[in-house]
Amino acid sequence: MRKNFLISTGGSGGHVIPAIILHEHLSKNANIVFSIDKRGLKYIDENFYSIEVINTPKLNNIFFLPFNLILLFYLTLKSFYVIKKRNINKIISTGGYMSLPLVIAGKILDINIYLIEPNHVLGRANKFYLSLCKKIFCYTDQIKNYPYNFKYKMVIINPLVREQIYKFVLPNKNDEKFNILIVGGSQTASIFNNNLKEIIVKLSKKKSIRIFQQTNEMNVSNLKEFYSKNNIENKIFSFEKNFDKILHKADLCITRAGASTLSELSVLNIPFIAVPLPSSKDNHQLENANFYKNNDCCWIIEQDVFEEKIEKCLIEILDKKSDYLNKKNNLKKLNFQNTWFNNNQKILKNLNEN
Repeated sequence: MRKNFLISTGGSGGHVIPAIILHEHLSKNANIVFSIDKRGLKYIDENFYSIEVINTPKLNNIFFLPFNLILLFYLTLKSFYVIKKRNINKIISTGGYMSLPLVIAGKILDINIYLIEPNHVLGRANKFYLSLCKKIFCYTDQIKNYPYNFKYKMVIINPLVREQIYKFVLPNKNDEKFNILIVGGSQTASIFNNNLKEIIVKLSKKKSIRIFQQTNEMNVSNLKEFYSKNNIENKIFSFEKNFDKILHKADLCITRAGASTLSELSVLNIPFIAVPLPSSKDNHQLENANFYKNNDCCWIIEQDVFEEKIEKCLIEILDKKSDYLNKKNNLKKLNFQNTWFNNNQKILKNLNEN
């Protein structure tokens, strides 16, 4: 008999994307229900998934705290109803405060709770949930701020990456152009829209470059015109339905350091320049990037020095191909035996234990 799993997620793409990938891993063996807030709905196809909307309020505003506590109580009652109505056997949270009502209800109903921690710093919500969960799936055992007394709950898996990423066969390049992909995360990064384009034009005088760049909607036409005027082949977009095809063409990526993005680049052996978002909670993007830097798989430029250091970094990458190829090879070593099947079996094995 198929079990019924509830995956609690929401907020940003950093929470929702691992939930979608987890759905890929589990849907052949169980019935899956998503609990998600309204902010997270923009990352998900409502027609494809079974969804319950639970809008958990933040509890960090003292002025609204009494009202939010009442709302939290109501949402916990709603979570009881959802769990009973859907006959849920297990709850999986991808972190964040939005899971709180379901975690509370699940614990009271004696349902096993599992956590996903995609970052290299333990999230504040996951730290709170640790005492309530059965296991927490992590990408490394070296997670910052992780309490030692809960180490026994940690299960190390390979990063959650979409199945189609594993299946894709990298095409043979039929030209000498160096493909640079620039992405700014789920909210794009304005820092990549400033002087970077001027630097790329300067470098294109010595090396043939092709640009793929994600930017905000208002900037798409300006960037297209700028690169075309400077004879640089380009594809500029704010949203791209076939983003995977672009990703697979990249020789190098300039990116923020969200866990999902870095995981996909890693599996595809695409070296990257990480520019961690300084406002990320507990500076988790820097810790994500440091994991790959410590394995000599990437370069890191912090945001406050990006404009003064990016040109030198790109020149060295294009001129000293040995360092670039070394990082590409290190990514390959890092992903040795990292397959969809191996990850799938480990996740299923741990979730199916009593």
